Amino acid sequence: MGLDIKQLCIREKTNLESFSSKIVAIDAYNAIYQFLSIIRGPDGLPLTDFSGRITSHMTGLLYRNINFLSLGIKPVYVFDGRPPSLKSAEIERRKQIKKEATIRYENAISQGKYEEARKYAQQTSVLKDDMVEDSKKLLGLFGIPFIQAPSEGEATAAHLTITGQAHASASQDFDSLLFGAKKLVRNFTNSGKRKLPNRNTTIEVEPEIIDLNKTLDDLGITRAQLVDIGILIGTDFNPDGFERIGPKTALKLVKQHGKLEDIPQIQEKLDQVEYKQIREIFLNPKVADVTELKFGDVDYQGITNYLTKERNFSSERVETSLNRLKKAIEKKSHTLEQWFK
Repeated sequence: MGLDIKQLCIREKTNLESFSSKIVAIDAYNAIYQFLSIIRGPDGLPLTDFSGRITSHMTGLLYRNINFLSLGIKPVYVFDGRPPSLKSAEIERRKQIKKEATIRYENAISQGKYEEARKYAQQTSVLKDDMVEDSKKLLGLFGIPFIQAPSEGEATAAHLTITGQAHASASQDFDSLLFGAKKLVRNFTNSGKRKLPNRNTTIEVEPEIIDLNKTLDDLGITRAQLVDIGILIGTDFNPDGFERIGPKTALKLVKQHGKLEDIPQIQEKLDQVEYKQIREIFLNPKVADVTELKFGDVDYQGITNYLTKERNFSSERVETSLNRLKKAIEKKSHTLEQWFK
């Protein structure tokens, strides 16, 4: 579902170039789902190799990371572990949405409504274990570190910003702020031109950055109060939230009363919500203990062999893209050498 606090946050437009030489902790599942959703054929189906294995996620990781590394960005991918038990209702809700979208996709295809079918197909994306392993293998060949979180990937990504090991956390979800991400960058893995559904036009998707402290100061609240606002609106751990309470009303109530326990009009419903446990998930999450982030060299031949020989990628496209990356890295290296002469 994702937390709907967009209108409360101070969002500033930025660009990928501004992250050069900076480490960005990426919510891996969030990014891969984007690739699986966006990178599809004309019929709405994901890309596959000669064995029928899905490759949309690998296509996204290939080109996006070439772009990142060419700009001098240092990405780190954080993969989800076991979700908290309170997330089970949200997980079931998502499964139901995928089932309904699959039925609508098949109906649209049977009627020849391909644009409509593609829209529904994007909602059917499922991230399987073999796709996660594909992703980790490709990242390893790029020399890009990845972290296996014990629970929510967003929590460990946020923790990396808190400890100063990463400049920002990258995710589409605002939940990262509740986990304490000092800086959240959105549209990081999906920036660029995007075609609007059912319209013959494109828009430019630009990255935006949210500074947690700036937002908290502007709202006049603490991070713990932001978590309470999230609980009022509805999080992945209490998807329904509280009836007729949106972001602005939630902010008003929390500022007026201080915390959930002191808001009179929600007390009856509050007894039915595991709000203390949800607070604990956000304020004291289970995170990976990361002592050092190690970046390696790009294995150009390894990437080429893996994608072209094992996964049916076009040799010409892969080699052309990797040559662009090689030239960009060589240029940066040459510039540094000149600087120190």
